Amino acid sequence: MHNATANSWIDRMSFERIDRGFVPVASQETPRLSTARPDVCHDVTVRFAKYHGLGNDFLVVDLRSAPPELVTAFQDPARVIALCDRQFGVGGDGVLAVLPPTTAGADARMRVLNSDGSEAEMCGNGIRCVAKALYDNGLVKQELLIDTGAGPLACSIDAVDGVAQTVTVKMGPPRLTRAEIPVTGPADERCIDQPFDVTAPLTLTCVSMGNPHAITFVDARDEAWKLATTIGPTIETHAQFPRRTNVEFAAVKSRTEIDLVVWERGCGITLACGTGACATTVAAVLTGRADAGTPVRVNLPGGTLEITVLADFSNVLMKGPALHVFDGDVDPREQLMARPRAGTAGPQ
Repeated sequence: MHNATANSWIDRMSFERIDRGFVPVASQETPRLSTARPDVCHDVTVRFAKYHGLGNDFLVVDLRSAPPELVTAFQDPARVIALCDRQFGVGGDGVLAVLPPTTAGADARMRVLNSDGSEAEMCGNGIRCVAKALYDNGLVKQELLIDTGAGPLACSIDAVDGVAQTVTVKMGPPRLTRAEIPVTGPADERCIDQPFDVTAPLTLTCVSMGNPHAITFVDARDEAWKLATTIGPTIETHAQFPRRTNVEFAAVKSRTEIDLVVWERGCGITLACGTGACATTVAAVLTGRADAGTPVRVNLPGGTLEITVLADFSNVLMKGPALHVFDGDVDPREQLMARPRAGTAGPQ
């Protein structure tokens, strides 16, 4: 049952277990952006920070001044999987590595590593978390530029008493041709309300926000939940999507409000997906369900994002919150326990 509150569909609390090698830090003097310092690589623990955007949660680690071996270790797929495990690690939908920028004038580069160890080109909730981390620690001003796998993106901070409350991101123009997304078929053709061959009859509209999305419109939120859990994995890995795809199940409530459930590539169902909210709003405009130039409220299980598709499709604006949860330490010498394989014996 998914009881809606004012800002959230979830009706339960999620508790993160702090396991061996991960220690919470209560001191208010501890920087919220955890920095991997060169002098602590092998002698003491390295800091990380836990953030979330509408429940889409991440470990943020600043690797800009870290030694090469530590930079490599924190981005290793096996370590990412172990860190993101909610029983055997810290728990998260992914790791956000903050790296030196590659674009002149940019403040940092964000690399998105999913909980399954794969890399995503972009993460809308993640970039808000990184922007907040950089701003709250006094490392940037309220306007900043972050390099991503989808290109450099401009962020604007709304702050109270030096603490970021919401972040507006210029997500760039949507990519609409099959080659850009990518999805199989004629390279220059768009994929709009196209029949799709899965266990349930549906149509897909495909959009890239630097990462691929396949959107289907349904009648109600409950139907969106059911389809996300049953056919989301099938669509994600379908042969028509050469790099797999995120899958959005959207129920349009009005021309300015959409309920959305997202099956995320590499993560499964998450409480929020920023790029998914953007892609869905673009798809709604393309199919006549919403209007360009008008803010649209996209209600995700963890809360609401405000998405505006510019009239000429030159940019998509995403506005939403980000929250710092806690800081902690991980010992680079500590070998994280691997999750037992299916079928192994449980506790005796």
